[in-house]
Amino acid sequence: MYDIGTRKRALTLVSQGRSLNSVSKETGISRAAIRSWQTRIEPLPWNRAAPCPRCGDAPSKPQDPAAYSYLLGLYLGDGCISAGRRGVYFMRIVCADAWPGLIEACEAAIRAARPDNRVCRVKKQGCVAVTCSSKHWPCLFPQHGPGKKHNRTIALEPWQQEIVDSHPWEFIRGLIHSDGCRITNWTTRLVDGERKRYEYPRYFFTNLSGDIIRLYTDTLDRLGVSWRPANPRNISVARKDSVALMDTHIGPKY
Repeated sequence: MYDIGTRKRALTLVSQGRSLNSVSKETGISRAAIRSWQTRIEPLPWNRAAPCPRCGDAPSKPQDPAAYSYLLGLYLGDGCISAGRRGVYFMRIVCADAWPGLIEACEAAIRAARPDNRVCRVKKQGCVAVTCSSKHWPCLFPQHGPGKKHNRTIALEPWQQEIVDSHPWEFIRGLIHSDGCRITNWTTRLVDGERKRYEYPRYFFTNLSGDIIRLYTDTLDRLGVSWRPANPRNISVARKDSVALMDTHIGPKY
C-alpha cells in the first residue's frame, strides 16, 4: 500500500508531461497503479470492497465488460482460482517475464474486475503470477472447480457468452496472450527452377481442454477468421487475410 505522499509525487511527475512508463521506471511503481491514482488517489480501507455484480438480488454484468472478456481469456488459458481462509479466493494469472506489456494488461484487467482489491505480482523463475484475493472470484468465474480445467467441463454461462459476443476480440486476445503466439513460419518454393525460402506469419493457440478449444474456434468463426487444427489441441491461423485480421486486433505479445 502506497501512502498519499508517494501517490502525489508520482502524479506530479505525470502532470509534468512524463509518460507513465518513465514514471514507473523511476519510482518502481507499476503503470497500472499510477493510472488508477489518476482516477482515485485516496487508498480505500482494507475491509472495503466494491459489491459483486453477480451477488445482488438482480445479478448484473461486470462494469467493464471489455476488460472482463480479456480477463476471461487469460483465466481460461493460464489462470487459476484457489480457496484461501475465511471464504477468500485467490485469482492467479501466470505471465512470462518476456512480455512486460502483457503483465501490465493483465493487472489492469484484474483491477477492472475488482477495483478495490489489492493486486500484487509474485515473482517466480521466468514468470510472474499476477494475484488478487476476493470472496467473489467464483461468482465472476463460475468455471472454477476442483482439478485441472481439461479434466472437467468448461462452458460459459449465458451472461458470459453475451459479454464474449459483444467483445469477441478482447476474449481472443486474452486466449492468445495466455496460451497462444504469433510466429514467423517458413517453407521453400521452386521459383524459376531455384528453390527459395518463403516466410509468412502464423498464429497458434494450444490448450489441453477441448471445451476451451471450441470456445476459441467458435469465436473465430463468428469473427470470420479461417483456422485449421494443426493437431487436436493446437489451432493454426495461417491464411493471409485471416492473419491480417488477427494482426489488426491482436498482434504479437509485447
